[in-house]
Order: sequence, then structure tokens, then C-alpha cells
Amino acid sequence: MESKNSKFLFPLIVMASLFFLFGFITTMNNSLINYLKDAFHLNEVEKQLPNTFFYGAYILSIPVGYLLNRIGYKNGVLAGLALVSAGFFLCIPGVGIGYYGFLSAVSVFAVGVVLLQVAANPYVNALGKPETAASRLTLTNALNSLATVIAPIFVSMLIVSANTGGASDPKAVQGPFAGIAIVTLLILIIMFFLKLPEIKGDEAAEGSTKTFKSSAYKYTHMWLGSLAIFVYMGIEIGIPSFFADYADKLGLLQSIDPVNMLKYYWGGLMVGRIVGIFVLQRYKASQILSICAVGGAILLGSSFVIGSSASTLALWLFLGTGLMHSIMWPCIYNLSLEDLGPHTKVGSGVIATSVIGAAILPILMGGIQKGIGLIVAICCLFVYYAYITFFALKGSKIR
Repeated sequence: MESKNSKFLFPLIVMASLFFLFGFITTMNNSLINYLKDAFHLNEVEKQLPNTFFYGAYILSIPVGYLLNRIGYKNGVLAGLALVSAGFFLCIPGVGIGYYGFLSAVSVFAVGVVLLQVAANPYVNALGKPETAASRLTLTNALNSLATVIAPIFVSMLIVSANTGGASDPKAVQGPFAGIAIVTLLILIIMFFLKLPEIKGDEAAEGSTKTFKSSAYKYTHMWLGSLAIFVYMGIEIGIPSFFADYADKLGLLQSIDPVNMLKYYWGGLMVGRIVGIFVLQRYKASQILSICAVGGAILLGSSFVIGSSASTLALWLFLGTGLMHSIMWPCIYNLSLEDLGPHTKVGSGVIATSVIGAAILPILMGGIQKGIGLIVAICCLFVYYAYITFFALKGSKIR
């Protein structure tokens, strides 16, 4: 058993680096929105298109899952890295063409990120004991969180600050993007020559005669887990999306920098994931997931109850939900793929498609805010917490 764990150590390190890469790219893309608005003179709708083009690529997750079944994890990772590198190289002439030329290049590296994510998640899941899979996913997601902290600094230092003349120049992205493309290409070359074990979907069973259903689509817990990822994305993105408006309602917007304050929310996710690496080796993922979902609801509810009577504390409780959100993704993901065996790759594609919750739910909540009010909109999170609690306790059971 020890030799098997040693065999998986290096592949796990390689996969962790990929989690850092696509976490960095995802956050960097979002961090550029306001800069691109000024550089291309965009309106409020047009400036959101980078997210639309980027997250829209997750629609391809299911066919990507089938593709991985044919070409394997390693070839899927190589193809993803190739597309990421090509996309960033294409951004160089793309910004010269105009905004939509740039967005076309974004869609190329977005497809690459989808390939990496659909391949890397089940690969990490399979690199070791099934009982500690959630712990391994939490480790890799901790590096993903670290990247979300570094990416905005990268954008600020190498792109925004490059404009000494005052006006935002879209061509300022060319140098940094070329650097990312070259680094990704080097990773691709290294990965090509590495010998990584090709994990079979049912390898964890170690010769078991267990039979599997004929299709990934026949596993109820996978579908329920996919919906859990969908609503989780509404939770993770919902808090930062409505933070400034909530701070304004508490009368604190003039005394704080809401963008700067959000680093504590993302920092909470990072710290929680680091702690979760060890916690999830001792306790079941379903137990920890239910505790975190209830804990998030309690923190949010306490923030509402305290309200303006202790507005600063209420705001910190609101941000503190990040600590509870930290291990939700790896726990949901692990529970959703449990016992899928040879259908793991296709199941991973189905689950990854649910990331579009980040694009749909905040808009839905924004409509509720406009029509009814801010607090009612944020209360949607209680519905999301309740569903995740249900999934942890009941929905994740294998049928």
C-alpha cells in the first residue's frame, strides 16, 4: 500500500499545479473586466461578456467527458494545455482586432480550461484511497484558492499599472498574456514527456467483481450532486456579488473599500481548504459538508439578525461564510462521483457543466433584488444551503 501511495505522489503534485493554473486563469479573466471596460469603452452589459464567453465553455463539459473516455486523462490534459497556450497567444493579435477578436481568443483558452478541469478532478479523485479522495481534492483546491489571491495582483501590477499615460490600453495585456502562453507551453512539453499512470475508472476497486450500471446517467446521486454544484456556485459567487450592496445597506460603504475587503472572503476559502486537507482524512465528506452548509446558513442568518445594530460585526459574519464554503466543492464533487467506476469521466463532464450556476444564479438574484429587495435576494442562499444539506445527508447515498 505504501508503494502505491508513493507511485501516486508525483502525479498528484502535477495535478495540483494544474489546479493552480486554471484557478489563476479564471480569476484573472474576471479581474480584467473593469480594465477592459475602460480600454474598449464598453457599456455595463458588454463588460460582462468575458465571463459569458469564459463560463459558456462549460456547456462543452459533457462531450469533453466522452472525449476523455476515448483519449484518457493524460491526453485530455495535454489537449487542454495546448488550447490554453494557443488561446493566450491568439489574444495578442486579438486585442489589435478589437474587443470581439479578444473575446474569440478567450473562448479558445476557456475550452482548454474546461478540458483541464474535467480531466484533473477525477484524476485527483482516483490517485489514492477512495476514503481520502475529498482530502486530496481539498489540497488541490487550496492551490486553486491561492491562485485566486495572486491573479488580481498580477493584473494590477503587470497590466493596470503599465498604463502610465492614464488611458487604459487594451494592448497592455499582450506582454503578460504572452508570458502565460509560454509558461503553459513549457508545462505542456514537460507533461508530454512525463510518465503518469493512466487511471481506470474502476481501478480503486482493486479487482473487485462489483458490477456497474450501463451509463453514468443512471446514477441518481450523480444528478443530485450536479445540482448541488450548480447551487454551490450561486453561494460562492453570491456573497462577493452582493457584498458591496449589503455593506451599503449597513451604512458602511463610505468607510470601507469593498473590493479590498473581499480578500478576507477569498482568504477564508483558502484557509478552510488548507484545514480541510487534514479534517477530511478523519471524517466523512458527507458529515463535513452538512456541517459547513448549516454553518454557512447560521453565519448569514446571524448577520441579518444583528444588522445595523452592530453593522461591522454583521459584515464580518457575512464575509466569514467563506470559511464554510471552502470545502463544499471537493466534498460535493467526491460524493457525486462515488461508485461510478468506468463512468467517472462522463460523470465528471456532467458535474462540470453545472459550473454555469455561477453565470445564472447571480443574475436571477439580481432580478429579485431589483424587483423585491436586497435581503430577499440574498435569502436565496438559504435555499442553496438547504439543498446542499439535503444532498450531504440523503442525496449523496448510492442507489
